Amino acid sequence: MSLKFTNTLSKKKEDFISINPNQVKIYCCGVTVYDLCHLGHARSYLNWDVLRRFLTWKGFEVKFVQNFTDIDDKIINRANKEGCSTDELSERNIDEFHKDMDTLSILRPTSMPRATKCLHQIINFIEELEQKKVAYSSNGDVYFSVDKHKNYGKLSGREIENQIDNAAGRLKKNQKESKKNSLDFALWKKSNSDEVSYSSPWGNGRPGWHIECSAMVKQELGESIDIHLGGSDLIFPHHENEIAQSEACNGKELAKYWLHNGMVNVGGEKMSKSLGNFTTIRSLLDKDISPMTLRFFVLQTNYRKPLDFTEEALKAASKGWERLNNCLSFGYIYKIKDQAKNEINIDKPIKRSFFNKLDEDSFKLLSDFEKYMDDDLNTSGALSILFELSQPIKKFISFLKEKDINEVDQEELNEVFNKWQLLSELAGVLGLKVNLNQEKPTNNTELDTNKIEELIKNRSLAKANKDFLLADKIRAELKNIGVDLIDKPKGVTEWKQLSD
Repeated sequence: MSLKFTNTLSKKKEDFISINPNQVKIYCCGVTVYDLCHLGHARSYLNWDVLRRFLTWKGFEVKFVQNFTDIDDKIINRANKEGCSTDELSERNIDEFHKDMDTLSILRPTSMPRATKCLHQIINFIEELEQKKVAYSSNGDVYFSVDKHKNYGKLSGREIENQIDNAAGRLKKNQKESKKNSLDFALWKKSNSDEVSYSSPWGNGRPGWHIECSAMVKQELGESIDIHLGGSDLIFPHHENEIAQSEACNGKELAKYWLHNGMVNVGGEKMSKSLGNFTTIRSLLDKDISPMTLRFFVLQTNYRKPLDFTEEALKAASKGWERLNNCLSFGYIYKIKDQAKNEINIDKPIKRSFFNKLDEDSFKLLSDFEKYMDDDLNTSGALSILFELSQPIKKFISFLKEKDINEVDQEELNEVFNKWQLLSELAGVLGLKVNLNQEKPTNNTELDTNKIEELIKNRSLAKANKDFLLADKIRAELKNIGVDLIDKPKGVTEWKQLSD
């Protein structure tokens, strides 16, 4: 099966064929940095992180660009409210953005241009549009002339005639006087005397929202790219306007494939800051929701579908991730291998030499995983393969509770190890990273050594009497006070204190 994506432009699922063999150029619309990121941002960037990881795993060289909008009405208003400069506000929220994304193990983009650092490119882009007579200046503002672009509306499927009346009703008085057509959109905005502004051929002002992305794509990736990403709320007008101005300027298709993620819903409504029903990533993780639980929760639903956010769904995701994490921890706990490969090296394609060691069932699971992901990033199907692959590992872990690993047949051990290695590899493609300290001990300060030794002795007696239920209960009790047991040959049990 070939790799397929649902292309918003064609409204169909299409085979993915990159412009240049084995290379993929991707642009992702970034955040406006006036506040902390919310779950809707997490949903979007987690999905696109998986897209990038999967393409890299398949052997593509991926260049991934994501912008920051660091000048905007929202930023100006928030800076005024907080009594700081727009630069100070933007820098602070960019730092907070990186903290959130790093916590969620989202790979940093190849480059992250900012609007205020690309003003020269933005101004040149606008001047080119003026020269091609598809843009006009009016009272210090510059607008794109929509009726000069014959394919306007091809992404969203909207007819220009049906939009004119709606747009006209939303115009402010000064805009009615400046615009030739109510649908024309701003490329450059004249600033008020008390606002932050930048010099330009049209006077002091700042760039419009849409133009910055077109200028950054051209600067970072060229005139045409393979994939353009964003939330479905950006299809119109943002991405529609990007297409119009880029293709009018460059005379080339802006992007071959347009991928859009669905929205996060709370109580049947889209999560957004404007509605006030949003949950920040930071506040969610502060409620003892682990980063990998959040990633697992997001990947249970295909990126294009709406994601319903409920406490019950998060709790279910937490239990699901805990089961998977226990199996991913296997190689660490039993020290079969010093370090599992849970992160993809983004600079180099993955070496698949160990796949040749897989048994028939494991190889089929590997193939099924790739088929699911090839089918428009079916991450829920891919997760089902991880759980199927983890079943023999789970059974083996239970088996090892009563038997030392050195007593296991080497061939059987190799087979289980290969399954675990494959599980770690495929989990890494989804960005799922093993957490060895998922359960925090209730007491991890001064431990009562005498009590520990007594409990270990009682556990040994329980095992000798084949009371394995009691033995497991004692092990769990020790873990709750911050102690991990290591069973050695000849009935010897050692313990170590868990760290936070």
